[in-house]
Amino acid sequence: MNKKTFLITGGAGFIGTNLAIHLTEVGHKVVVVDDLSAGDHTARLPEAVDFHKLDIRDTAGLTRVCAGVDVIVHLAALPRVQFSIEHPLETHDVNINGTLSVLEAARHAGVPRIVYAASSSAYGDQETLPLSLDLPPQPKSPYALQKFVGEEMMRTWSVVYGLKTVSLRFFNVYGPHMDPDGAYALVIGRFLKLVKAGQPLTITGDGQQTRDFTHVKDVIKAIVNAGTLETVGQGEVFNVGAGVQTSINEIAKLVGGEVEYVPARLEPKHTMADITQTKARLQWEPSITVAEGVAELKQEAGLI
Repeated sequence: MNKKTFLITGGAGFIGTNLAIHLTEVGHKVVVVDDLSAGDHTARLPEAVDFHKLDIRDTAGLTRVCAGVDVIVHLAALPRVQFSIEHPLETHDVNINGTLSVLEAARHAGVPRIVYAASSSAYGDQETLPLSLDLPPQPKSPYALQKFVGEEMMRTWSVVYGLKTVSLRFFNVYGPHMDPDGAYALVIGRFLKLVKAGQPLTITGDGQQTRDFTHVKDVIKAIVNAGTLETVGQGEVFNVGAGVQTSINEIAKLVGGEVEYVPARLEPKHTMADITQTKARLQWEPSITVAEGVAELKQEAGLI
């Protein structure tokens, strides 16, 4: 594989950290842009990373940093669903205006390709599973809407300006370096933190709601393929999920511990990715089961 220069927005976060580690290990040059609004986690980034503390809405500054970059992986966002409901103006500014800034910085700096972190939340509640790209988006929160709009921006900049763009609808990503209090922690990160603290596992609703839990190492493989395959880049959207339904009650059993149920919240009841197109066109499929992933995290946390 030809060595490239990757710029990762939000690169000090959970997914960005894992991606930066992988890319440097295989010999790519990595530039990270992060405003550290979610905390300073730069110590876990590889020493070889070229780090810039920068807000993605600073288009001029971002354009300068983009010089010589081959691929932008746009992960930076304000990703909390509930926060977006309470703060729609702030999340719109970061998630939509920030994405516009990334696109324009790429265009003016001559960056040929962008991989965009889209979200399965764009589907909302659907009557049929698995969630196929043929289904009409039905966002249930400002965040979900903002991430869907980002997909459309990627497609439009590809059509109008010739940027090669690929949007990846991430399902429920988990794995090493996830923040137990962060938006991407999901129940797995919170459950592990609660077990270590000797507290019961809190489950919203009846726990029968299901999610498609996808290990971050599998997500990274999809990002790399989207950033390097010449057969994609025309504004396509792909699902990146395990293609398996796992209930929150099942996750609680895998983690282990006392369970406590709390009132339900506004969220889709079930999700599961249709990854037919992802397998065929992105040459990707998941390899780590949720049982394997949770066991690995429990071992790292000293719980087994």
